[in-house]
Amino acid sequence: MTTSTIILGVCLGLVAGVMSGLLGVGGGILFVPLLVALGLGQVEAAATSLLAIIPTAAVGAMRQSRYGNLRVRPALVIGVASIVGVEVGVRIATSVPEHVLRRLFGVLLIAVAVQVAWRARASKESYPRPK
Repeated sequence: MTTSTIILGVCLGLVAGVMSGLLGVGGGILFVPLLVALGLGQVEAAATSLLAIIPTAAVGAMRQSRYGNLRVRPALVIGVASIVGVEVGVRIATSVPEHVLRRLFGVLLIAVAVQVAWRARASKESYPRPK
């Protein structure tokens, strides 16, 4: 990777993070396509996106713990289930051709776009219109 690729990646990551926060979707929905555009394969992009979640989750858990909002037992159950899910996902993803993974991810992106549009429409309908 060149310096310009790293700078571009950091800038795109910042934009994707802000957009995911504004749209209320997980950052991976935006990060994975950006990483693929930067030259990573689908499996590597997904793995990199998952790795990027670890510091975010750790900082979030520490901050929420200070407020007394962290429930350790459910967090451990979710953490262990996530590790198992990642292992199963890796085994499946590495056995599926790259073009199939990209198409499946495209279907996921369409489903997320529909969900975001649906939520936006539903929240718009829940507010009374001014007369």
